[in-house]
Amino acid sequence: MRVESLSALSSQLPDLVAFNQRIRDRIDPWLARKWVRRLGYVLLGGFVLFSAMWLYFASGLPSSDKLLAYQPSLPTNVRGYDGTPVQTFARERRVELSYDEYPPMVVNAFISAEDKTFFSHGGIDYPGLVGAVFDFTTKTATGGGRARGGSTITQQVAKYLLQDSSYSIGRKAKEAILAFRLESTLSKQQILEIYLNSIFLGRNAYGIQAASRAYFDKDVNELTLPEAAYLAVLPKAPSNYDPVRATQKALDRRNYVLREMFRNGYITEAQWKSAAATPLGTIRYGSNEKFRQQGGYFMEEVRRTLLKNYGDNANDGPNSVYAGGLWVRTSMNPVMQDAAANALREGLARFDGGRGWRDLGLSVDLSGDWAGQLDRAPVGTGFADWKKAVVLSKDSAQATIGFTNGSTGSLPRSVADMPKRGGGGTAFENLRPGMIIIVKQLGTNSYALRSIPEVGGGFLAEEVRTGRVLAMQGGFDVIGSSYNRATQALRQPGSAFKPIVYEAALENGMSPASIIMDAPFCTSQGPGLPQKCFVNFDRRYAGPKTMRWGVEQSRNLMTVRAASQTGMPKVTANARKLGVGDFPNYLSISLGAGETTVAKLVNAYAILANQGRAVKPTLIDYVQDRTGKVIYRTDNRCAVMGNCNAAEWDGKAMPRPPSRDRQVLEPMAAFQMVHIMEGVVERGTATVLRDLNRPMFGKTGTTSGPTNVWFVGGTPEVVGGVYLGYDQPRPMGHSAQGGRIAAPIFKQFAEVAFKDMPKVPFVAPNGIRWVRIDRATGRRVFGVFPVQEDPKSAVIWEAFQPQTEPRRFYRRSHGAPEGSEEGEENDPSQIADSDRRPRVIRAQSKRPSTAPPAEAALQNQATFN
Repeated sequence: MRVESLSALSSQLPDLVAFNQRIRDRIDPWLARKWVRRLGYVLLGGFVLFSAMWLYFASGLPSSDKLLAYQPSLPTNVRGYDGTPVQTFARERRVELSYDEYPPMVVNAFISAEDKTFFSHGGIDYPGLVGAVFDFTTKTATGGGRARGGSTITQQVAKYLLQDSSYSIGRKAKEAILAFRLESTLSKQQILEIYLNSIFLGRNAYGIQAASRAYFDKDVNELTLPEAAYLAVLPKAPSNYDPVRATQKALDRRNYVLREMFRNGYITEAQWKSAAATPLGTIRYGSNEKFRQQGGYFMEEVRRTLLKNYGDNANDGPNSVYAGGLWVRTSMNPVMQDAAANALREGLARFDGGRGWRDLGLSVDLSGDWAGQLDRAPVGTGFADWKKAVVLSKDSAQATIGFTNGSTGSLPRSVADMPKRGGGGTAFENLRPGMIIIVKQLGTNSYALRSIPEVGGGFLAEEVRTGRVLAMQGGFDVIGSSYNRATQALRQPGSAFKPIVYEAALENGMSPASIIMDAPFCTSQGPGLPQKCFVNFDRRYAGPKTMRWGVEQSRNLMTVRAASQTGMPKVTANARKLGVGDFPNYLSISLGAGETTVAKLVNAYAILANQGRAVKPTLIDYVQDRTGKVIYRTDNRCAVMGNCNAAEWDGKAMPRPPSRDRQVLEPMAAFQMVHIMEGVVERGTATVLRDLNRPMFGKTGTTSGPTNVWFVGGTPEVVGGVYLGYDQPRPMGHSAQGGRIAAPIFKQFAEVAFKDMPKVPFVAPNGIRWVRIDRATGRRVFGVFPVQEDPKSAVIWEAFQPQTEPRRFYRRSHGAPEGSEEGEENDPSQIADSDRRPRVIRAQSKRPSTAPPAEAALQNQATFN
């Protein structure tokens, strides 16, 4: 082995001990001096204190990751069934734009007004900060008020993120720390984007785009130079520069911003001078809506659903109603919604008219801001031409009234001389200064007194095939009364419940031609109790009649007999299957004594019109988050299938989504019930709807008292229902009936809602047998065909289930049906085929037939005789 010796280092190591000694020789004399040591302790203490304060104030501030992921609060935007914007749910009206979408002119205006050195400082303007501290110290010592801010745009963004407007040094310290963090995490453009999207500019507008709409009804890229300069003055204090109340102050401040833009080189002198001479040009507050907010009770129901599912604000999750920026597609049809709201309101006002003027019981303090108090008063006027007003003064001839915008008008005594409800004297005599009233404009500056109806009511319309709710009105106006009578009010439906009874009877052996006695009917209530006896509405009796006639004329005694023969357990089971309610097995339930809602009963009728297939009422089709991702879909059949959106074809048949509904009723019995209810419109209690000249079915309802009046019905596509009644049930007057009050309301709705809808007949399910019968006796008829032009024709086409139609021949009798000659037997085997076909149904009809044409009958395998 070869061993080599280590050679000595060519250079020596430095003498660290000597170096250390030299350092100490220089420092120790300084440290021996007391003032140096004390200064060192002060500096060390200051550093420790600064570090502790930094940790204390910075501990709860957003981290860099949160700042990078920051998203401003955005309102929820709601659209109708066809994508039309109909409503927004917003506490902060904001439209989020990227920095590149803001015109340079707008950016330069805000920089000139708020932070000239924004692109050069590191988050804090130190000269401005020193001035602010000095001002704060001076005013604190002298009690001279609030000091000026001195905040940069970065600090204003920090203040917004902190959501803290307290006047304290602690808040300013947090602002400074967060401003440094913002500058180290985000670019200047990102910081400015947050600022331009978040700053409050008055009129409930947050961000420049929302303010541009609120003040000028323009998008931000359409703003002119003076308009952009005016918006730039608002961050300081929007109320101080209100274009109406402080016009000159707003002009002076806007011109200051224009001058600063010129000094900073953003505009020329000519542009400055020209813009400074331009008026403000703002629009009136409240006139900047791009669409009319619609929906009322419908949208309130949507809002409640969204709140339940996603929460209120950002603390409840990323998809909250008032911060998540949701996009919601609803099933609301704007035309039908307006038609439903107008029809119900006019129906309520019509019923309430002539009962005197009703005092709202609300007032304002005239010594204060009466216009603002009036604006905040929870009073809804319903009609577009009705306004809420306050009585300012009154003399013997007229009253001076004021409105929410501060304007005034006159109310002549002659249009306020109706009696006061529940008290003596006329309405005009009971007016007093400060009282809130409702008026309707007559002339340029003249108004007439009106009264909010005391009676309530609800309306709902639903699509038969899907269950989508197309319109909903829960009262006169949702403002001041959010109680939704369409979904929340439990009311007795009266005779509107009877189709559920008869449908159960049709499933259990009866037919539309079955004879039921319209005669006194009593039943035992138990040992020691008197018998319970039922009566008709008119307290008369008609003897033996067909089921159809009993439904068309809404005979109570026939309904009770049908329920008794069928069995109340089967009737109440039917009500449960249809979702109407869970009722006890009392015979009075068959007459509508159980309580339900408009929404439940309309859905039950929709199931009948859908041939017994259940549908679930829905208001929301789908919900998207702020990025457009669908986070909820009512129709989730594709998700259930799992192969709707396959990337490639797998060689198999096209996937077929499963049915959205399930069969809950026997389809032929359901169709029979609908066909019978077509007769209610043709010749029964709802003939007011007959001149709509389209296939319709329905049933009226009137409860004891009467305390409620109803109509439910519709077309093969849309079913709707309406009721009227006082919220605290009490008699509405002996003349109140469903056919007189509720059915006309539905007709007014239908005239608008169904105007452009095709006239489609109700299609029979497979197996239905069409038979000509005598309408009065229910007997079968041969050789004579129905006269469709006459709704009271003696012979009609009736729908029967197999083996339930009347016998095929009649014996000789004086009661032979029309078309049979006395002393002749009618053998169906001898009748020509040409007489069997309903060929004249459509050929002679001026109105769409209640029975399907021959072609449709063949497709549905229905049989005609």
